[in-house]
Amino acid sequence: MNKSAFSPLWKEEDWWAVWFGFIIILSAVFGIIKMVPKIGKWTDNPMNVFYIIKNGEVVGNIFIPLLILWIILGCLTWLGIFIMKGDWKKYLAGYSVVFFLSIISYIIANQLQIKAYGLGYAFWALIIGLLISNTIGTPKWLLAGAKTEMYIKTGLVLLGAEILFNKILKLGGPGLFVAWLVTPTVIIFMFIFGTKILKMISKPLVIIIAAATSVCGVSAAIAAAASSKAKKEELTLAVGMTLIFTVIMMVLMPPFIKAIGLDAIIGAAWMGGTIDSTGAVVAAGAMLGPEAEKVAAVVKMIQNILIGVVAFFIAFYWVTKVERNPGAPKPSLMEIWIRMPKFIVGFVAASLIFSFILAPTMGLEMVESQVLDVVTSKCRGWLFCMAFVSIGLESNFKELANQLVGGKPIILYIIGQSFNLFLTLFAAWLAFGGILWPKPF
Repeated sequence: MNKSAFSPLWKEEDWWAVWFGFIIILSAVFGIIKMVPKIGKWTDNPMNVFYIIKNGEVVGNIFIPLLILWIILGCLTWLGIFIMKGDWKKYLAGYSVVFFLSIISYIIANQLQIKAYGLGYAFWALIIGLLISNTIGTPKWLLAGAKTEMYIKTGLVLLGAEILFNKILKLGGPGLFVAWLVTPTVIIFMFIFGTKILKMISKPLVIIIAAATSVCGVSAAIAAAASSKAKKEELTLAVGMTLIFTVIMMVLMPPFIKAIGLDAIIGAAWMGGTIDSTGAVVAAGAMLGPEAEKVAAVVKMIQNILIGVVAFFIAFYWVTKVERNPGAPKPSLMEIWIRMPKFIVGFVAASLIFSFILAPTMGLEMVESQVLDVVTSKCRGWLFCMAFVSIGLESNFKELANQLVGGKPIILYIIGQSFNLFLTLFAAWLAFGGILWPKPF
């Protein structure tokens, strides 16, 4: 076979996200990487986040682990930039600042009072990036390190490892019913509403908002943006709206569920299918009790599987309908494959490998305690945080304002999310209220 057939494997950022993700995964599985540092919580002194405290005594710090993480991620991603013939000289300097800003984001987010309000690292990372880009402006050397898609696509490959099928099967039919029936219905409704009723010009913006609303927020927005070739300003707008409404829903939904006397398990499934962030879903579910927390988390996890499916169908629809000229021949499977985001291959492969190879051979408990909890999930958090900083650094309020003309994106989100809330509540009642299946608890 011609060498050129293999060139995309090392020349495209999508494929490098797969290689980065699996290098990290294999390093964790074989014990090369045994832990990833986590920024601690603090009340009055932000420096406390760097110290490991047990029983009121300092037993260690994370300065060296943070330095090692900076070096490992820097060298790994620099190699990809170098082989892809990017500006590798400026990249290292820009990457270092992005990593430092990510630390700042985590520190702000982990202040106990701020944490209680649900304002996570993603929110602060985006705010910090936006403040820099819209005040002093983002210098070109810093933009060279603001590799939004590379960071978040690698993080999504790691997310795939956390989606274990044995956990999903615990909720079986009810979980699948809530997550997989409502999600495509909401996407189709929002796309039709945005393009036909609101008559929004940018179809990529409509599909990004629809995917972010119905699947899992930012992760789905990135996948949809890659499949529809959306502009970065459109992605930033969708991400910003999603983060704001995620915080609002996380804070308001649990007390509302309690106030109306809704069954906690039904409420948990409702939140799992509507709140646009796994972390926010878990936090909101915990407010309703331990069983509710598990149900909310698993429903969201089942929904997360749809990231790959949604990305594929968006790519398919864009190639066959949106971008196809009238009278042109039908596109080949190769054209659809070229358009589909390749990091989705890594996302699905990681899920299958962990679910059907590593979990059975190593044991689920060992996989979770030695690989997922201490390495992949924490590393994913750092990559996502760097991606949110990068989104902010690349965004300009004037360009965002152009996307908000007439307020149509906000109207689309509010109408779509309202439809999502009502439909998911009905599905949660049918699935977890003892109507179609026996109650799980």
